[in-house]
Amino acid sequence: MNFDPNKYRYFSRRSVVYGTRGMVATSQPLAAQAGLDMLKKGGNAVDAAIAAAAALVVVEPTGCGLGSDSFALVWKDGKLQGLNSSGFSPAKFSSRNFESENFPRGWSCATVPGVVAGWAELARKMGRLHFSDTLAPAIDLASRGFAVTPVIAELWQKAFDEFKNFKSPEFSHWLRTFCPSGRAPKAGEIFRSQALARTLRRIAEAGGEDFYKGDLAEKIITFSNKTNGYFTAEDFASFKPEWVSPISTNYRGYDIWEMPPNGQGICVLIALNILRNFEFESDSRDEFSSLHKQIEAVKIAFSVAKRYVADPKFADIPIDDLLSEDYARELAAKIDPEHAQNFDDAREKFGGGTVYLVTADSGGSMVSYIQSNFMGFGSGIVIPETGISLNNRGACFSRDPESPNYIDARKRPYNTIIPAFVTKDNKSLAALGVMGGFMQPQGHVQVLTNLLDFGMNPQEALDSTRWKWNNNLQVSLEPNFPESQAEKLSRAGHEITREDSSLDFGRGQIIIKTEYNSIAGATEPRADGSVAAW
Repeated sequence: MNFDPNKYRYFSRRSVVYGTRGMVATSQPLAAQAGLDMLKKGGNAVDAAIAAAAALVVVEPTGCGLGSDSFALVWKDGKLQGLNSSGFSPAKFSSRNFESENFPRGWSCATVPGVVAGWAELARKMGRLHFSDTLAPAIDLASRGFAVTPVIAELWQKAFDEFKNFKSPEFSHWLRTFCPSGRAPKAGEIFRSQALARTLRRIAEAGGEDFYKGDLAEKIITFSNKTNGYFTAEDFASFKPEWVSPISTNYRGYDIWEMPPNGQGICVLIALNILRNFEFESDSRDEFSSLHKQIEAVKIAFSVAKRYVADPKFADIPIDDLLSEDYARELAAKIDPEHAQNFDDAREKFGGGTVYLVTADSGGSMVSYIQSNFMGFGSGIVIPETGISLNNRGACFSRDPESPNYIDARKRPYNTIIPAFVTKDNKSLAALGVMGGFMQPQGHVQVLTNLLDFGMNPQEALDSTRWKWNNNLQVSLEPNFPESQAEKLSRAGHEITREDSSLDFGRGQIIIKTEYNSIAGATEPRADGSVAAW
């Protein structure tokens, strides 16, 4: 039979999934199952998150790789902690990187990968299982192969259409690694990578150390030197993840938690603080007044984030002031209830390729986790015979010398990836996130208001049609966005574009604890994912 796996002409509904002993929600079913396998082996939510994240490197290489960054919010033993495992720029980085012919691809924007160190740190401090056990499903998937899923196949094809034209030596191994048949794999086609399996096996055996101080690090540095890259052995040997205190605001009686800068999570909190100054009817989600205020609040929050978000080692970021009630009221007063305004061209115009997942176990632990190569397949650089694809996170540095996020050596750039968490009365309630570059804060705001203002269940909150502010007055709408409200937004001065696809509107996951001592999960309809429950 011939059929199109990305065409669905009839309405379809996903139900909320419930479980009692554990749950994993990811954007790819095999990764969700890998995480659930760890829970059934006696592991906890942290073990499940590591297993799912490692599996996603294999089955969703369009969004992440062993050259990724990662952030995690972990609720364990009654406490929420944050792990920042985003990498810094090489010591040789400078503003000349932005002048590269292939920017934002290539060595001009590859930063030190943090994801492997992040997995190892989570396993060491919070996991129950041996690190090799949690990576075993990923190794098996890479070695035996897996059937490519529809959305990932579409993104893979988009990457092939771009990278097939790159002729510089640093890109020579992307096609060999990810398109060995000379084309992108089709949905349902089996893809395997023995090179990636060998690398994952080595990472498992060495507890991640080999990636930063051993043979794997040496292979990365050798290829960098051979193809005019910037990495040095010291760049890798000196990298370590950092445990950080999450930041929060209270919205409608719930504490919303995000990672502190260099992540852009503060953008979500500022937008929610602005919206806290307005009341919304429970049935008004798709009405002009609600949509307009959310869009304007997001625009203002991005303009603030652009001025302040950077590596805190290089900048003084007044987080308490930015999240104060007085500042929120001041920002809310800037919103004209009837007209769109141009607050600032506050974001770069790059898309993002990222994976987000959530896990929960029967002991009450929950993990909100995200990892990313930034743009799809990141820099396009793949280290020979390893399957390691490097990120292009350095593209998020600012070109403005006056910006705290201006490019510098050994500096972490403004990072778009942001996991989120919700607590109430000092108790864990929900882990959630929406991936997608600069769509992420916008996705968080839309999903959180869906849950807390408009009373949606978690699946409904993800299913709801989305908008995306691009820059200036430009706002994109999903194909099925209500036409009547699109017209009202346009009349108010929003420059509306209706997109043909939903691929650029983020992909999220949610797990919520219920009043019945069970857990409820939801997964993104714009992705191939699933909720695996026990």
